[in-house]
Amino acid sequence: MTEQSAPEQSVPGQSVPGQSVPGQSVPVRSTTEPRARRPVARVVGAAVAAVSIAIAAFGSVTSAAAGGDPTRSVTLVAPAAAGGGWDGVARSMQQAQRANGIVNSVQVVNMPGAGGTIALGNVARLAGQTDTLLVGGTGLLAAEIQFGSAVTHDDITPLAVTVEEYDVIVVPADSPYETLDDLVAAWRERPGSVPWTGGGSFDQLVVTDLAVSAGIDPTETNYIPSDGGGEAIQALLNGTAAAASGGYPDNIDQIESGRLRALALVAAEPVEGIDIPTAVEQGHDVTLTNWRMIAAPGELDDEQRTQLTDIVLDTLETPEWADAMERYHWTERIITGEDLDAFIDEERERIQGLYEELGR
Repeated sequence: MTEQSAPEQSVPGQSVPGQSVPGQSVPVRSTTEPRARRPVARVVGAAVAAVSIAIAAFGSVTSAAAGGDPTRSVTLVAPAAAGGGWDGVARSMQQAQRANGIVNSVQVVNMPGAGGTIALGNVARLAGQTDTLLVGGTGLLAAEIQFGSAVTHDDITPLAVTVEEYDVIVVPADSPYETLDDLVAAWRERPGSVPWTGGGSFDQLVVTDLAVSAGIDPTETNYIPSDGGGEAIQALLNGTAAAASGGYPDNIDQIESGRLRALALVAAEPVEGIDIPTAVEQGHDVTLTNWRMIAAPGELDDEQRTQLTDIVLDTLETPEWADAMERYHWTERIITGEDLDAFIDEERERIQGLYEELGR
């Protein structure tokens, strides 16, 4: 599922400086292979009210548990409303930790707003605390850049990338575009005549990446943003859009039912169990994935970061997490420690470059 971009809002706590945590020595694990498992009524008004309620609830939870043992009590912050991809990660982690006694008490707090930077700002304010974890990933890193957030990933402690999702390029089943090359050829000839859509800011970045790879000016593309993957699919089916980039989990049912045609999977290499040719296999160097990460507040020492990283890694080895991966069509990708710090820097540079291509 794809996180959605949100109207720009001020981010609480952005005036509070955070601290980066470069070079901390923690066990490093970086792999895309499965790990061996061991036992174990105004819209704006409503949106502001929802954020205020979430922040109030978050404040009461964190103040009650401040400075506590993370194996006893943890708050997982999903920086979006219930039902999205970040929420799915948070609630799956909650279930796995409870069921296996990894953490005794786990609460999930949804804190939507500004593409996730509302939550980023609030978690960053808890510097030094180990009982609050933030779910993030590609979309949150993109929002940090998109909204010019004063609070950044340098103000939190990344613990582990856990999974990733792939986007898929789709068209309606009756589309004249039989292949990715067909679509790109028509798009290149008249960029504005092929309307695209996607369910969130990440999907637009994928379309931008494809445009750059194909030698098309992204600023000339007719991109119609949709409010989530479901709305993007409807835009395809009702003819509003001719093509879309969207999360594979969001689109698989429509692909299998024959209502949508999959032209390309956005992945660096073929993925076992997904019978869709990658864009790379078709000559387009488009590999941006929607990875999910767990992070903690900043200003943690090595021992604290190691303890929290181990909690996350233990969670990834549970049967409940394996079930969630299958249910959500996630692919395991684990990156921790210094490898993760370097990975985030690389992804930030990559995403910044795509926004520059869009003229932002």
